[in-house]
Amino acid sequence: MSPRHHDIANDLRQQITNGHIQPGERLPSETALADRYKVSTVTLRRALVVLQGEGLVEKIHGKGNFARRPLRKIVYVGGWGTLDPWTTAEAALRVTVHSTTLQAHGHLTTLLKVPMGSPLAELRCVAYAGDSPHGLARIYTPRDLAPAGVLDDESSRREAAGRFAFLGPPSAAVQETACARPPTPDEASTLRTHSAAPVLAITRVATDSTGRVVEAALLVFPGDRVEAVFTTHHLPDERQTQP
Repeated sequence: MSPRHHDIANDLRQQITNGHIQPGERLPSETALADRYKVSTVTLRRALVVLQGEGLVEKIHGKGNFARRPLRKIVYVGGWGTLDPWTTAEAALRVTVHSTTLQAHGHLTTLLKVPMGSPLAELRCVAYAGDSPHGLARIYTPRDLAPAGVLDDESSRREAAGRFAFLGPPSAAVQETACARPPTPDEASTLRTHSAAPVLAITRVATDSTGRVVEAALLVFPGDRVEAVFTTHHLPDERQTQP
């Protein structure tokens, strides 16, 4: 026999997916739902956590629980110089950009292979479809490689963000590491996702022909709002191309 909160989640899920509860509609209060299902509020909240993790219910502090509107997914296109990862054919995204300079510390020294305290340029970008955040990017490059104006000029910052940054010189190699994990508290708050809902985290490091890191990006997407596409191009065997 399945736990009671799973039975409640299944019932509410069916009501949301069949349209009995409309997207954007506020669910009854937790107390009222607990009375309806004849369970404690603790059990009822466990059911709501399941639906929040699936992206079907959003809890807004001070207002209650709401059935979520269907979210359009964006596409992250892996690889250097590919299509704009912030956009899709179906939905235009709005990107907010904040720039700053900081000193390398902690994992940034390892990621960019620079000494502690080295000056870095940082762009923090958040992409929105309507009012829904779809992605967070924190992009770092050695300060001496950041193009003039990218930290000060609004149009330069937005151009960089539109290309998912790529602040530094052309790269010789790009390594992308992807994993699914729970969001940090800051990520959950920024992306307005539940702390138990997995995110797709991508760490992208670009190096030049000398092996110097020219840019490192920490990309985070809510798991229910993104698809990642990685394409491998195979070079022809020289022996097969010879006459």
